[in-house]
Amino acid sequence: MYKVEFTESAVKQLKKLDKQTVRVIKNWVIKNLVNTPDPRLHGKALKGNLKGIWRYRVGDYRLFASIEEDIITIRIFEVGHRRDVYKK
Repeated sequence: MYKVEFTESAVKQLKKLDKQTVRVIKNWVIKNLVNTPDPRLHGKALKGNLKGIWRYRVGDYRLFASIEEDIITIRIFEVGHRRDVYKK
């Protein structure tokens, strides 16, 4: 079973969002990613120069994460509105 970690930058990005959006994102992560046998079922692998990164859709928001098999961890490092996260 996988555990989920948020990086410092992801936590900062969450703090910039309104409380309702943060609640929706956290509930989605708890329901779909925490203790899941396979986190790939809920996300999409990105391609090109973003290979190795997984994208999860939560309404109009996106979570970018890396899946670390050796320590069975999903590390979420980017959280933001879909209009903003792809510009970086």
